[in-house]
Amino acid sequence: MKLSALIRIIALVAASCLSEAQAMAADGLITIKSSFGPEDTMKRLETEVKAKGLAVFAHVDHAAGAAAVGLTLRPTDLLIFGNAKGGTPLMQQAQTAGIDLPLKALVWQDEQGATWLSYNDPAYLAGRHGAGEPAKAAVAAMTAALHAIATKATVP
Repeated sequence: MKLSALIRIIALVAASCLSEAQAMAADGLITIKSSFGPEDTMKRLETEVKAKGLAVFAHVDHAAGAAAVGLTLRPTDLLIFGNAKGGTPLMQQAQTAGIDLPLKALVWQDEQGATWLSYNDPAYLAGRHGAGEPAKAAVAAMTAALHAIATKATVP
């Protein structure tokens, strides 16, 4: 086998592994394009979270953190929110789900200037932690609430 053919095969295998790793990194992540800029999307997200009766536990402005140490980062804001009534049933089935709760949503801007809202799919989280049938109603409620919140935050 020629060296150039071997190099092409190795490059193909490496590219295949890289694309598979990128796809795996997105497992369980729901991402929706926003019709608004990052600041407006985050304001709308927080308004909807509160309208649903959920508590906002933290707001992490990653871009501001980067700027504070002399680095640049496109707008990247994380909102951490939820309530014990919604998350506890999942943790009662699989206590390790506490690592993924409370719920989180990330508002971020891509290289082309588009704004996106991303959040973890509750069904994926339940599966990740092996939560059983008793958590199904809580997962369905979280899924519906997140979908409604994300839609109101991103769609006019």
